[in-house]
Amino acid sequence: MGGTVTAVSRSAEHHFTKPNEESIRLLAGLGVEGDAHLGVTVQHRSRVAQDPTQPNLRQVHLLHAELFDELRTAGYDIAPGDLGENVTTRQLDLLGLPVGARLRLGAEAVVEITGLRNPCLQIEHFRTGLLKEVVFRDEAGELIRRAGIMGIVLSEGEVHPGDPIEVELPEGPHRPLERV
Repeated sequence: MGGTVTAVSRSAEHHFTKPNEESIRLLAGLGVEGDAHLGVTVQHRSRVAQDPTQPNLRQVHLLHAELFDELRTAGYDIAPGDLGENVTTRQLDLLGLPVGARLRLGAEAVVEITGLRNPCLQIEHFRTGLLKEVVFRDEAGELIRRAGIMGIVLSEGEVHPGDPIEVELPEGPHRPLERV
């Protein structure tokens, strides 16, 4: 099981979108070098306001490019980095991974998955109506979040578009992803 990195993005400022880069460097225990969300403790503004001492379980945001394909059919032209992700992937069921799955990105970097991104109203401000496309209730009433997953950096390394992604699933019973 694996996929491919299709784009990498970062922003030193707390902007919703992140510009694409030729490469990014993941730093163990911190996140993406030069990104506003880099740090041992939480860096997302709303979470800092609640408790700035929380561990940063959202060091790296990964999003599947297949979502862009689906959104395009719904009338939204979304490109890599537009939704604030650091790593855009293809041919990997990110949302189906369990908590604790490890992704080797390229030759050295390893990210451990912590949970689902919980999209906020910034998505609605970016494109009207987009929030209901990435967060909704299914027929059974279950809340579905499709705006990517979050992880922490275990091993540092450079990540480039075109790099392979290898998946290592955790042992034991798998815990489904929940919002972090």
